[in-house]
Amino acid sequence: MDEMHATRPMPPDWDMVTAPGLPEAVLLLGEQSFDAVVTGGNSSLLLPAVLEALGGGVALIRLDRRIVWANATFEKWLGGPPLGRDFAEILGDPQIKDALAAAFQGHAFQTRLQHDSRLLSLRLTPIKTPQGRCDFVLALGQDETASQAQQQILDRLHQASGELAGFNTDKMAEMAEEERVDFLKDKIRQFTHDLLHYDVIEIRLLNLNGELTSLLAEGMTPEAEERQLYANESGNGVTGYVAATGKTYVCTDAAHDPHYIEGAKGARSSLTIPLKWDEKVIGTFNVESPETSAFSSQEVQFAEIFCRELSTALHTFELLQFEKQTVAAQQIEAINREVALPVDEILTVATSILERWIGHEPEMAEKLKKILTGARAIKQSIQRVSENMIPALALPMSKPVETHPKLKGLRVLVVDNEDRVRRTAHAILGKLGCIVETARDGAEALTLARLSSYHAMLADIRLPDVGGFEMYRQLRQAQPQAHVILMTGFGYDGTHALVKSRQAGLKHILYKPFKVDMLIFALENPDTEPLKPLPT
Repeated sequence: MDEMHATRPMPPDWDMVTAPGLPEAVLLLGEQSFDAVVTGGNSSLLLPAVLEALGGGVALIRLDRRIVWANATFEKWLGGPPLGRDFAEILGDPQIKDALAAAFQGHAFQTRLQHDSRLLSLRLTPIKTPQGRCDFVLALGQDETASQAQQQILDRLHQASGELAGFNTDKMAEMAEEERVDFLKDKIRQFTHDLLHYDVIEIRLLNLNGELTSLLAEGMTPEAEERQLYANESGNGVTGYVAATGKTYVCTDAAHDPHYIEGAKGARSSLTIPLKWDEKVIGTFNVESPETSAFSSQEVQFAEIFCRELSTALHTFELLQFEKQTVAAQQIEAINREVALPVDEILTVATSILERWIGHEPEMAEKLKKILTGARAIKQSIQRVSENMIPALALPMSKPVETHPKLKGLRVLVVDNEDRVRRTAHAILGKLGCIVETARDGAEALTLARLSSYHAMLADIRLPDVGGFEMYRQLRQAQPQAHVILMTGFGYDGTHALVKSRQAGLKHILYKPFKVDMLIFALENPDTEPLKPLPT
């Protein structure tokens, strides 16, 4: 190489081998064994694993596409020593030939490819000689298999959440209690096995006496299934501890954990997560493994996301059981199901038509306004009836919904593409004295917002036609005086809608399933600071 500058004398028993440039140096590293590598200029003595430290897989390819050097990571990817083999053929991707051709012409190239079971991100960088020739290309690769798998799990969890929690309440109301239980168990089994790949699971529900009764158990010993457990930090295993504390517990070594009581034969570690609704523990979700330290932090995260949706499903299940015993609650649900949402559809359609006729046919516009007035009169009648009934969404352990004078007469628009969320909005907000209207998507919401007047508007960030931040921006523009609240039922926010909306003045975010108290607080405490200008 260039003339070397050393800070210390070279040991007398060392031999020096020189190379004029990086490609030649890499070739020598591949052919011979060295104790150290010295570079020119002001560089100091380097370890022989200098190229290994680049991270990921590294390979040097010459003009005929043959591999002349590769680090251990690349060799592992390719299943053995790749020296002398054709780079494109060994990867098995026909596009690599064109990519290499472009790189040897002096153009860096970035691509992703599937090799065996791995997803590789590959960057091809030409190495030019002082004369400008490209005789070698350096390939730098990263294994993205794990990150892709994580994203796929998140996507599948999001897709499954709607099905797990989105019970068809009409259909389930017609089922016998045993049929409902079996239906719920089948759904839980399906998603636990398909998404999280757990074979040993136990779900217990917390009753009024503090006892944790078994709802579902697979792979547990008969003794474990029949064991009486209570929400207590001691003497009731990990399950009792989690139910008492409300915190996730990872048992890395069952043989030495003071809380662990055998659940599955031969289990050596376990993961137990509290199931919560309205910030209260309603049960526990437990899985066990024959391996020690079997649950990584990412697996814990995925399981906790799953348990959020499972809690919603269990809450719906308990709700249906409670409704079976409460005639007044059934009446409210029937009203919301049979009248409230259909009236919302009338409002949406009539408003949409009115928007087109205003300024063109005054007579038709007046007729449509009468339809809207009549529809809203029906909704107010529903509200007056509902105020005299027991709230359908109160669990047996929940306190009755208190009166809130600030919410009386508050006009609220709720935007969500799930029927159950819109029904819930009518039940809860109607009981609180609000006048509720709902929309299924962004288009319906914006039509209502342009031609109606609301005190507050609640919108989900995952609507089928409008992104979260765009929904927030357009609602703000349509009704600057209204208080806009965003809702989300999933921890992952890939479009950063919440961050952008916060920067634009959003004050309240409701994370599903949220407490009624949180909703009340958001409605009773609108934006007190001037809203910031919205980006166009």
